[in-house]
Amino acid sequence: MNSQPKENPHIGSSFDDFLSEEALLDEVTAVATKRVIAWQIAEGMSALQLSKTAMAKKMHTSRASLNRLLDEKDTSLTLTTLVSAAALGKKVKIELEPM
Repeated sequence: MNSQPKENPHIGSSFDDFLSEEALLDEVTAVATKRVIAWQIAEGMSALQLSKTAMAKKMHTSRASLNRLLDEKDTSLTLTTLVSAAALGKKVKIELEPM
């Protein structure tokens, strides 16, 4: 009888490798990116003492649209909405990097 423990195929691999193997890497990356963006916008609003109503007005959008932008789990973000959030005195920088 073999008393050797089963080898874990994930030992020595990175967490990204694990997520990729489980087909979760893209989703987790999108949620993490959206959390950062939502946090940055909320922080900018706080620094400028802007209410959601005032921020939505600066963005020329509805408060419901701003709420979706601030919802860290809602990854359906358009570039137009993101650029309009630059009303906080920021600029948007997006780039694709090699893996």
